[in-house]
Amino acid sequence: MPVSEFEGVYRTHFDAVWRTLRRLGVPEKDATDAAQEVFLIAYRRLAEFEGRSSMKTWLFGIAFRVASNRRNRGSQRREVMDDALVEALGVASNFETEMEQRDLLRLLERVLDRLPLEQRAVFTLYEMEGLTGDEIAAALGVPAGTVRSRLRLAREAFGAQARSLRRELVPQALAGGAG
Repeated sequence: MPVSEFEGVYRTHFDAVWRTLRRLGVPEKDATDAAQEVFLIAYRRLAEFEGRSSMKTWLFGIAFRVASNRRNRGSQRREVMDDALVEALGVASNFETEMEQRDLLRLLERVLDRLPLEQRAVFTLYEMEGLTGDEIAAALGVPAGTVRSRLRLAREAFGAQARSLRRELVPQALAGGAG
């Protein structure tokens, strides 16, 4: 693939790769560098891409490994999405709506942070990026049955973590309102 064609791949898929990296726990301050790393690896390994999956699926597999490697380094810390990203996600200009959206994004990140990386990857790729089970299996290099199992476990864990977080936050909100 000529460089000019790869530039099209980059432009087409950069935003989705960036979002995926963020959802897999790469801090916002590192997400652009991590996305560049994904595309650098993809360019170097382009000859290995056999077309058995879509380019998007292949890039998500690379993004998963990049996020996993960065997470294993342990030197990065998790950050909450900033105002620019919240605006980019289409938050209304209404201040109250913006605050609610930011709170929801922070809660989503906190719940996702509590999931094991393998479950988090399957959950975000399926529920948030809209990949099919087969695409996720190809991206992560695991059998489709493993994807289904991880998705089931991730959904259960997500629900449990969301309920747990809600129990933690409700007493805090009530205590804050009493002061």
